Amino acid sequence: MKPRANLLNFEEARDRLLAAASPLTSVETLPLLQAQGRVLAQAVTSPLNVPGFDNSAMDGYALHVRDLNALPETFAVVQRIAAGQTGTALGANTAARIFTGAPIPEGANVVVPQENTQDENGAIKLTQPIQLNQHIRRAGEDITQGAIVLAAGQRLGAQHLAMLASIGVASVSVFVWLKVGVFFTGDELTEPGQPLAPGAIYNSNRYAINGLLKQLGCAITDYGIVRDSAQSTRDALERAAAENDVIITCGGVSVGEEDHVKGAVQALGTLDLWQISMKPGKPLAYGKVSKTDFIGLPGNPVSAFVTFLLMARPFLLKRMGAQEAPLRYLSANADFSWPRPDKRREFLRVKLESDANGQPALQLWPNQGSGVMSSLAWADGLVDLAPETVITKGDKVRYLSLSELLN
Repeated sequence: MKPRANLLNFEEARDRLLAAASPLTSVETLPLLQAQGRVLAQAVTSPLNVPGFDNSAMDGYALHVRDLNALPETFAVVQRIAAGQTGTALGANTAARIFTGAPIPEGANVVVPQENTQDENGAIKLTQPIQLNQHIRRAGEDITQGAIVLAAGQRLGAQHLAMLASIGVASVSVFVWLKVGVFFTGDELTEPGQPLAPGAIYNSNRYAINGLLKQLGCAITDYGIVRDSAQSTRDALERAAAENDVIITCGGVSVGEEDHVKGAVQALGTLDLWQISMKPGKPLAYGKVSKTDFIGLPGNPVSAFVTFLLMARPFLLKRMGAQEAPLRYLSANADFSWPRPDKRREFLRVKLESDANGQPALQLWPNQGSGVMSSLAWADGLVDLAPETVITKGDKVRYLSLSELLN
Protein backbone atom coordinates (compact mmCIF):
# COMPACT_ATOMS: atom_id res chain seq x y z
CA MET A 1 0.00 0.00 0.00
CA LYS A 2 1.33 3.48 -0.85
CA PRO A 3 1.59 6.28 1.70
CA ARG A 4 -1.24 8.80 1.77
CA ALA A 5 -1.02 11.18 -1.17
CA ASN A 6 -0.67 14.27 1.08
CA LEU A 7 2.51 12.96 2.74
CA LEU A 8 5.84 13.72 1.09
CA ASN A 9 8.19 10.77 0.79
CA PHE A 10 11.44 10.98 2.73
CA GLU A 11 13.82 11.60 -0.19
CA GLU A 12 11.63 14.26 -1.80
CA ALA A 13 11.24 16.09 1.50
CA ARG A 14 14.99 15.95 2.23
CA ASP A 15 15.88 17.09 -1.28
CA ARG A 16 13.43 20.00 -1.10
CA LEU A 17 14.71 21.00 2.31
CA LEU A 18 18.34 21.00 1.18
CA ALA A 19 17.45 22.88 -2.00
CA ALA A 20 16.02 25.65 0.17
CA ALA A 21 19.22 25.99 2.25
CA SER A 22 21.29 29.00 1.18
CA PRO A 23 24.87 29.00 2.52
CA LEU A 24 26.09 31.96 4.52
CA THR A 25 28.10 34.59 2.67
CA SER A 26 29.69 36.58 5.54
CA VAL A 27 33.17 35.44 6.59
CA GLU A 28 35.74 36.27 9.22
CA THR A 29 39.39 35.40 9.83
CA LEU A 30 40.20 33.46 13.00
CA PRO A 31 43.38 32.13 14.60
CA LEU A 32 43.54 28.35 14.58
CA LEU A 33 42.85 27.96 18.30
CA GLN A 34 39.49 29.70 17.81
CA ALA A 35 38.48 27.86 14.62
CA GLN A 36 37.40 24.48 16.03
CA GLY A 37 34.04 23.47 14.51
CA ARG A 38 33.92 26.37 12.07
CA VAL A 39 33.50 25.97 8.30
CA LEU A 40 36.22 27.04 5.89
CA ALA A 41 35.15 29.80 3.52
CA GLN A 42 38.23 29.46 1.32
CA ALA A 43 40.40 26.53 0.31
CA VAL A 44 43.80 26.33 2.00
CA THR A 45 46.93 25.58 -0.05
CA SER A 46 50.20 24.53 1.48
CA PRO A 47 53.03 27.10 1.42
CA LEU A 48 55.62 24.34 1.83
CA ASN A 49 56.44 20.67 1.46
CA VAL A 50 55.70 18.28 4.32
CA PRO A 51 58.11 16.86 5.27
CA GLY A 52 60.24 19.84 4.33
CA PHE A 53 63.32 17.63 3.92
CA ASP A 54 64.20 13.95 3.63
CA ASN A 55 64.18 12.53 7.15
CA SER A 56 64.38 9.30 9.07
CA ALA A 57 61.22 7.37 9.94
CA MET A 58 63.11 5.34 12.56
CA ASP A 59 65.63 5.47 15.34
CA GLY A 60 68.56 3.57 13.84
CA TYR A 61 71.30 4.06 11.32
CA ALA A 62 71.47 5.89 7.98
CA LEU A 63 73.70 4.01 5.55
CA HIS A 64 75.42 4.89 2.30
CA VAL A 65 75.17 1.56 0.50
CA ARG A 66 77.36 1.47 -2.61
CA ASP A 67 76.15 -1.92 -3.89
CA LEU A 68 73.18 -3.76 -2.41
CA ASN A 69 74.52 -7.04 -3.80
CA ALA A 70 77.98 -6.63 -2.26
CA LEU A 71 77.39 -5.40 1.29
CA PRO A 72 80.39 -5.05 3.62
CA GLU A 73 80.40 -7.14 6.79
CA THR A 74 80.19 -4.00 8.94
CA PHE A 75 79.51 -0.26 8.49
CA ALA A 76 81.66 2.19 10.43
CA VAL A 77 79.53 4.69 12.41
CA VAL A 78 81.07 8.08 11.60
CA GLN A 79 78.54 10.60 12.96
CA ARG A 80 75.42 11.08 15.09
CA ILE A 81 72.38 13.07 13.88
CA ALA A 82 69.51 13.95 16.21
CA ALA A 83 66.25 15.67 15.25
CA GLY A 84 66.94 19.34 14.62
CA GLN A 85 70.58 18.71 13.65
CA THR A 86 72.16 18.51 10.22
CA GLY A 87 74.78 15.89 9.40
CA THR A 88 77.58 15.87 6.87
CA ALA A 89 77.81 13.81 3.71
CA LEU A 90 78.24 10.08 4.25
CA GLY A 91 81.04 8.22 2.50
CA ALA A 92 80.32 4.93 0.76
CA ASN A 93 79.67 1.98 3.08
CA THR A 94 79.61 4.13 6.23
CA ALA A 95 76.79 4.81 8.70
CA ALA A 96 75.37 7.65 10.78
CA ARG A 97 73.54 7.09 14.05
CA ILE A 98 70.18 8.78 13.35
CA PHE A 99 66.97 9.47 15.19
CA THR A 100 63.35 9.78 14.07
CA GLY A 101 62.74 13.05 12.23
CA ALA A 102 66.41 13.86 11.75
CA PRO A 103 67.53 14.98 8.25
CA ILE A 104 68.96 12.29 6.02
CA PRO A 105 72.61 13.15 5.29
CA GLU A 106 73.84 13.48 1.73
CA GLY A 107 74.74 10.10 0.30
CA ALA A 108 72.52 8.05 2.63
CA ASN A 109 70.12 5.75 0.81
CA VAL A 110 68.94 3.36 3.55
CA VAL A 111 67.77 3.68 7.17
CA VAL A 112 68.06 0.54 9.28
CA PRO A 113 66.09 0.29 12.56
CA GLN A 114 68.43 -0.08 15.51
CA GLU A 115 66.84 -3.41 16.47
CA ASN A 116 67.97 -4.82 13.12
CA THR A 117 71.64 -4.13 13.84
CA GLN A 118 74.36 -5.47 16.09
CA ASP A 119 77.05 -3.28 17.66
CA GLU A 120 80.62 -4.16 16.58
CA ASN A 121 82.94 -1.77 18.52
CA GLY A 122 82.10 1.49 16.73
CA ALA A 123 80.64 -0.20 13.71
CA ILE A 124 77.34 -1.99 13.05
CA LYS A 125 76.52 -5.33 11.53
CA LEU A 126 73.18 -5.88 9.79
CA THR A 127 71.00 -8.69 11.16
CA GLN A 128 68.13 -8.39 8.66
CA PRO A 129 67.94 -7.91 4.87
CA ILE A 130 67.61 -4.31 3.66
CA GLN A 131 66.13 -2.47 0.69
CA LEU A 132 67.26 0.82 -0.81
CA ASN A 133 65.31 3.88 0.44
CA GLN A 134 63.66 1.98 3.27
CA HIS A 135 62.45 4.03 6.27
CA ILE A 136 63.26 7.34 4.57
CA ARG A 137 60.48 9.93 4.50
CA ARG A 138 60.96 12.04 1.40
CA ALA A 139 60.39 15.80 1.21
CA GLY A 140 56.81 16.50 0.12
CA GLU A 141 55.79 12.88 0.69
CA ASP A 142 52.84 13.94 2.86
CA ILE A 143 51.97 17.36 1.42
CA THR A 144 53.32 19.03 -1.71
CA GLN A 145 53.90 22.78 -1.78
CA GLY A 146 50.97 24.46 -3.54
CA ALA A 147 48.59 21.54 -3.04
CA ILE A 148 45.08 22.15 -1.71
CA VAL A 149 45.07 20.62 1.75
CA LEU A 150 41.51 21.56 2.77
CA ALA A 151 38.63 22.56 0.50
CA ALA A 152 36.14 25.32 1.14
CA GLY A 153 33.21 23.92 3.09
CA GLN A 154 35.32 21.72 5.38
CA ARG A 155 34.21 21.75 9.01
CA LEU A 156 37.36 22.06 11.07
CA GLY A 157 38.10 19.36 13.61
CA ALA A 158 41.18 18.94 15.78
CA GLN A 159 42.88 16.87 13.06
CA HIS A 160 42.39 19.64 10.50
CA LEU A 161 43.75 22.31 12.85
CA ALA A 162 46.81 20.16 13.52
CA MET A 163 47.46 19.72 9.81
CA LEU A 164 47.12 23.45 9.18
CA ALA A 165 49.56 24.14 12.00
CA SER A 166 52.00 21.62 10.50
CA ILE A 167 52.25 23.74 7.34
CA GLY A 168 52.61 27.00 9.24
CA VAL A 169 49.09 28.35 8.69
CA ALA A 170 48.19 30.50 11.70
CA SER A 171 44.71 31.73 10.76
CA VAL A 172 41.87 30.74 8.44
CA SER A 173 38.92 32.37 6.68
CA VAL A 174 35.68 30.85 7.99
CA PHE A 175 31.99 31.54 7.68
CA VAL A 176 30.46 33.50 10.54
CA TRP A 177 28.36 31.68 13.12
CA LEU A 178 24.95 30.53 11.94
CA LYS A 179 22.48 32.10 14.36
CA VAL A 180 19.72 29.69 15.38
CA GLY A 181 16.79 30.61 17.62
CA VAL A 182 14.92 27.78 19.38
CA PHE A 183 11.77 27.52 21.45
CA PHE A 184 9.51 24.77 22.71
CA THR A 185 5.73 24.90 22.79
CA GLY A 186 3.32 23.35 25.23
CA ASP A 187 1.51 24.24 28.45
CA GLU A 188 2.44 20.78 29.74
CA LEU A 189 6.20 21.47 29.62
CA THR A 190 8.17 21.91 32.84
CA GLU A 191 11.87 22.55 33.32
CA PRO A 192 13.91 19.87 35.15
CA GLY A 193 14.28 20.66 38.83
CA GLN A 194 10.75 22.01 39.11
CA PRO A 195 7.86 20.01 40.58
CA LEU A 196 5.54 18.39 38.04
CA ALA A 197 1.93 19.46 38.09
CA PRO A 198 -0.72 16.87 37.16
CA GLY A 199 -0.46 16.13 33.43
CA ALA A 200 2.88 17.94 33.08
CA ILE A 201 6.11 16.54 31.60
CA TYR A 202 9.73 17.62 31.71
CA ASN A 203 11.07 19.48 28.70
CA SER A 204 13.67 16.97 27.45
CA ASN A 205 13.59 18.38 23.91
CA ARG A 206 15.25 21.58 25.07
CA TYR A 207 18.35 19.69 26.15
CA ALA A 208 18.45 17.44 23.11
CA ILE A 209 18.13 20.23 20.54
CA ASN A 210 20.49 22.62 22.33
CA GLY A 211 23.06 19.84 22.60
CA LEU A 212 22.76 18.94 18.93
CA LEU A 213 23.08 22.59 17.88
CA LYS A 214 26.17 23.06 20.06
CA GLN A 215 27.78 20.03 18.44
CA LEU A 216 27.19 21.64 15.05
CA GLY A 217 28.79 24.92 16.13
CA CYS A 218 25.73 27.17 15.87
CA ALA A 219 25.21 30.40 17.79
CA ILE A 220 22.11 29.55 19.81
CA THR A 221 19.45 31.79 21.27
CA ASP A 222 17.11 29.75 23.45
CA TYR A 223 13.74 31.44 24.03
CA GLY A 224 12.57 28.69 26.34
CA ILE A 225 8.99 27.47 26.63
CA VAL A 226 6.23 29.24 24.72
CA ARG A 227 2.74 28.61 26.01
CA ASP A 228 -0.08 27.30 23.86
CA SER A 229 -1.70 30.42 22.46
CA ALA A 230 -1.76 31.81 18.96
CA GLN A 231 -0.53 35.25 20.06
CA SER A 232 2.33 33.93 22.20
CA THR A 233 3.46 31.77 19.32
CA ARG A 234 3.34 34.62 16.83
CA ASP A 235 5.24 36.91 19.19
CA ALA A 236 7.95 34.30 19.71
CA LEU A 237 8.29 33.67 15.97
CA GLU A 238 8.51 37.37 15.13
CA ARG A 239 11.21 37.96 17.75
CA ALA A 240 13.20 34.89 16.70
CA ALA A 241 12.95 35.85 13.02
CA ALA A 242 14.33 39.32 13.72
CA GLU A 243 17.34 37.96 15.64
CA ASN A 244 18.38 34.78 13.83
CA ASP A 245 19.17 33.09 10.52
CA VAL A 246 17.10 29.99 11.33
CA ILE A 247 14.26 29.25 13.76
CA ILE A 248 13.77 25.76 15.16
CA THR A 249 10.74 24.84 17.23
CA CYS A 250 9.58 21.65 18.91
CA GLY A 251 5.87 20.86 18.98
CA GLY A 252 2.84 22.71 17.69
CA VAL A 253 3.11 21.61 14.04
CA SER A 254 0.53 18.84 14.11
CA VAL A 255 -3.23 19.17 13.64
CA GLY A 256 -4.50 19.55 17.20
CA GLU A 257 -6.47 22.54 18.46
CA GLU A 258 -3.54 23.58 20.65
CA ASP A 259 -0.98 23.27 17.84
CA HIS A 260 -0.47 26.93 16.98
CA VAL A 261 2.94 26.97 15.32
CA LYS A 262 1.81 25.89 11.85
CA GLY A 263 -0.87 28.57 11.65
CA ALA A 264 1.41 31.27 13.02
CA VAL A 265 4.10 30.48 10.43
CA GLN A 266 1.53 30.65 7.65
CA ALA A 267 0.28 33.99 8.97
CA LEU A 268 3.77 35.49 9.19
CA GLY A 269 5.37 33.87 6.14
CA THR A 270 5.08 30.65 4.21
CA LEU A 271 4.88 26.95 5.03
CA ASP A 272 6.53 25.14 2.14
CA LEU A 273 6.84 21.61 3.49
CA TRP A 274 4.71 19.76 6.03
CA GLN A 275 4.03 16.15 6.99
CA ILE A 276 6.58 13.58 5.85
CA SER A 277 5.97 9.91 5.19
CA MET A 278 8.41 8.81 7.91
CA LYS A 279 8.12 7.21 11.31
CA PRO A 280 8.93 8.70 13.74
CA GLY A 281 8.68 12.28 12.55
CA LYS A 282 5.63 12.79 10.36
CA PRO A 283 4.77 16.36 11.52
CA LEU A 284 8.09 17.88 10.41
CA ALA A 285 7.60 21.32 8.80
CA TYR A 286 9.69 23.83 6.86
CA GLY A 287 8.95 27.37 5.77
CA LYS A 288 9.93 30.97 6.33
CA VAL A 289 8.95 33.58 8.89
CA SER A 290 9.55 36.81 7.01
CA LYS A 291 12.95 36.01 5.43
CA THR A 292 14.14 33.68 8.18
CA ASP A 293 14.19 29.92 7.68
CA PHE A 294 11.84 27.96 9.92
CA ILE A 295 12.03 24.28 10.82
CA GLY A 296 9.26 22.85 12.98
CA LEU A 297 10.23 19.60 14.69
CA PRO A 298 7.62 17.25 16.16
CA GLY A 299 6.98 17.42 19.88
CA ASN A 300 7.53 13.75 20.69
CA PRO A 301 11.14 13.43 21.91
CA VAL A 302 12.27 10.59 19.63
CA SER A 303 10.56 12.19 16.62
CA ALA A 304 12.26 15.51 17.35
CA PHE A 305 15.67 13.87 17.74
CA VAL A 306 15.46 11.68 14.64
CA THR A 307 14.08 14.41 12.37
CA PHE A 308 16.78 16.79 13.58
CA LEU A 309 19.51 14.30 12.66
CA LEU A 310 18.06 13.28 9.30
CA MET A 311 16.51 16.56 8.14
CA ALA A 312 17.46 19.63 10.18
CA ARG A 313 21.14 18.77 10.62
CA PRO A 314 22.02 18.53 6.89
CA PHE A 315 19.98 21.69 6.27
CA LEU A 316 21.90 23.58 8.95
CA LEU A 317 25.26 22.27 7.73
CA LYS A 318 24.52 23.54 4.24
CA ARG A 319 23.42 26.90 5.65
CA MET A 320 26.74 27.02 7.54
CA GLY A 321 28.59 26.59 4.23
CA ALA A 322 29.69 23.01 4.88
CA GLN A 323 30.14 20.46 2.11
CA GLU A 324 27.05 18.35 1.52
CA ALA A 325 27.39 14.70 2.43
CA PRO A 326 24.91 11.92 1.61
CA LEU A 327 23.64 9.55 4.25
CA ARG A 328 26.21 6.78 4.63
CA TYR A 329 24.81 3.35 5.34
CA LEU A 330 26.30 0.34 7.08
CA SER A 331 25.05 -3.21 6.75
CA ALA A 332 24.53 -5.90 9.39
CA ASN A 333 22.34 -8.90 10.19
CA ALA A 334 19.19 -8.28 12.22
CA ASP A 335 18.96 -10.32 15.40
CA PHE A 336 15.24 -9.58 15.53
CA SER A 337 12.05 -9.83 13.50
CA TRP A 338 9.86 -6.90 12.46
CA PRO A 339 6.62 -8.46 11.20
CA ARG A 340 4.41 -5.36 11.19
CA PRO A 341 5.19 -3.13 8.20
CA ASP A 342 4.11 0.50 8.08
CA LYS A 343 3.02 2.62 5.16
CA ARG A 344 5.71 5.13 6.09
CA ARG A 345 9.48 4.84 6.00
CA GLU A 346 10.57 3.71 9.45
CA PHE A 347 13.70 4.35 11.46
CA LEU A 348 14.17 1.69 14.14
CA ARG A 349 16.46 2.18 17.13
CA VAL A 350 19.05 -0.60 17.22
CA LYS A 351 22.41 -1.48 18.77
CA LEU A 352 25.22 -3.52 17.24
CA GLU A 353 26.06 -6.33 19.64
CA SER A 354 26.82 -10.06 19.46
CA ASP A 355 24.17 -12.67 18.70
CA ALA A 356 23.91 -16.12 20.34
CA ASN A 357 26.75 -17.36 18.11
CA GLY A 358 29.03 -14.48 19.02
CA GLN A 359 28.60 -12.81 15.62
CA PRO A 360 27.94 -9.06 15.21
CA ALA A 361 24.20 -8.44 14.86
CA LEU A 362 21.71 -5.64 15.42
CA GLN A 363 19.54 -5.81 18.52
CA LEU A 364 16.21 -3.98 18.63
CA TRP A 365 14.95 -1.85 21.51
CA PRO A 366 11.64 -3.48 22.47
CA ASN A 367 9.57 -0.28 22.62
CA GLN A 368 9.87 1.78 19.43
CA GLY A 369 7.37 4.45 20.49
CA SER A 370 8.09 8.05 19.47
CA GLY A 371 8.15 9.19 23.09
CA VAL A 372 10.58 6.55 24.40
CA MET A 373 13.83 8.45 24.97
CA SER A 374 15.39 5.41 26.62
CA SER A 375 15.55 3.84 23.15
CA LEU A 376 17.84 6.63 21.92
CA ALA A 377 19.98 6.67 25.04
CA TRP A 378 20.59 2.93 24.46
CA ALA A 379 20.86 2.81 20.66
CA ASP A 380 23.93 3.31 18.48
CA GLY A 381 22.13 3.20 15.13
CA LEU A 382 18.92 3.51 13.14
CA VAL A 383 17.69 0.81 10.77
CA ASP A 384 16.29 2.53 7.67
CA LEU A 385 13.27 0.48 6.66
CA ALA A 386 11.41 1.10 3.41
CA PRO A 387 7.59 1.36 3.51
CA GLU A 388 5.66 -1.91 3.71
CA THR A 389 8.83 -3.87 4.58
CA VAL A 390 9.14 -6.67 7.11
CA ILE A 391 12.32 -8.03 8.69
CA THR A 392 12.93 -11.69 9.44
CA LYS A 393 15.59 -12.55 11.98
CA GLY A 394 18.88 -13.04 10.15
CA ASP A 395 18.04 -10.64 7.30
CA LYS A 396 20.74 -8.25 6.17
CA VAL A 397 19.54 -4.69 6.81
CA ARG A 398 21.02 -1.25 6.28
CA TYR A 399 21.43 1.14 9.15
CA LEU A 400 22.82 4.56 10.00
CA SER A 401 25.44 4.99 12.71
CA LEU A 402 24.28 7.44 15.37
CA SER A 403 27.88 8.36 16.16
CA GLU A 404 28.36 9.55 12.59
CA LEU A 405 25.04 11.40 12.52
CA LEU A 406 25.89 13.07 15.83
CA ASN A 407 29.43 14.04 14.88
